[in-house]
Amino acid sequence: MSGGGRNHVIDVARACSVLVVVVFHTLLYRIELTDAGPTLVPWAAPTWLYPLTWVLMIMPLFFVAGGFAHTLTIDRMRREGDSPAQYLASRGRRFVGPLVVFVSFCAVLFSLAAWAGPLDAASELSRLLMQLLWFVTVYLGIVVVAPRAVRLHDRFGVWPMLVLAVLAAAVDAWSFATGRWELRNLNMALVWPLVHQFGIAYQRGWWRRGPVWTAWASVVAGAALVGLLVFGFGYPPTSVGFADLPIANIQPPTLAMAALALAQCGVLALVERSGLLRSVPERAAESLGVLNAVMVSVYLWHIPCIALAGGVLTLVAIMVPAAAPLLLSPAVLAPASLVAVGLIVPALGRLELRLIPPMGPRQDLTLAVLAFGVLGFGTLLVWQTGTVVHWDRPGSTLGVVMVLVGAWLMVRAADASQAAVRR
Repeated sequence: MSGGGRNHVIDVARACSVLVVVVFHTLLYRIELTDAGPTLVPWAAPTWLYPLTWVLMIMPLFFVAGGFAHTLTIDRMRREGDSPAQYLASRGRRFVGPLVVFVSFCAVLFSLAAWAGPLDAASELSRLLMQLLWFVTVYLGIVVVAPRAVRLHDRFGVWPMLVLAVLAAAVDAWSFATGRWELRNLNMALVWPLVHQFGIAYQRGWWRRGPVWTAWASVVAGAALVGLLVFGFGYPPTSVGFADLPIANIQPPTLAMAALALAQCGVLALVERSGLLRSVPERAAESLGVLNAVMVSVYLWHIPCIALAGGVLTLVAIMVPAAAPLLLSPAVLAPASLVAVGLIVPALGRLELRLIPPMGPRQDLTLAVLAFGVLGFGTLLVWQTGTVVHWDRPGSTLGVVMVLVGAWLMVRAADASQAAVRR
């Protein structure tokens, strides 16, 4: 822990998670120069890489870190006597800037493309890009229930986790028995809240305190459960999907994600117990703080940054064909994408920061709950249908409008005194 009370292990885990997400997504497609021009070719990973997908799958860490952070925030607000409205507004307003900038930009871009060209193509491309918003949709819901989740853990301990795990296993069994993978979308409301509970438990001292063997046991048990699910119960062999295996364990999630999170909690605890990150240089701590502050922005914009980096490299490769194999290789695309993220996200972050509403002297609970509901349903619609605003695309049009309305409601909820003055 730093002097300011931050847990550097959690901060470093989140920072590494961002880097892994960006690098991994550069691997999903290969850019090839053909007679018909540049072509995107989906990548089918060799089977010997399948075990590595589990080692590098870091999405559970986002939810573990979220549970950890939410617990600290809720404990502090209880000590200071803050209201539920303050909690909801303080957490929800942080999504306003990133969501408004990202959704508005994509809505303008893809709507212009839809009105000027093929509607179906623009809608489909927009929908594919907006798959990123599954994370924001789920996380908004988790933020709302976090106070109750902390209370449940403090009162019942492991039992809420066991209930969620059993329900998630039942959803998996139903999905596999019927051959309908889409049923696993129900696990969005089971697996990720379960992993979030792990984060609450981690903050409360599980794995970090007591006998060190509990951390090792968690690593072994989590890894063994992943193996049992894959080899014993026929779960997909990879954590993520590839060209030849589009539906795996992450999207929609399976119980295997929770098993992986269990192992990751053990690893985090072992690192923390070792004292390796007990103290970090002040400049490094500041950098970690900045990266964690813009994490949602990095997540939302990393695919456009990869596309920009790939486009620039493709133009250079066309001009210098002999260098194309190197320029278009993942070894070059990955660092180029990270550079693009490093250049673009800070600039966007300054714009997003201006759109984050300030907290006023009092907050409106009704408006805060309504804002979360409208934002959540809006991001759900955008995730499922894209951002094209068009009379023939009512789902995406409504989704974009609801995101903007939800952001406006959050502004009013964060400073109810201003809303009262305007009335």
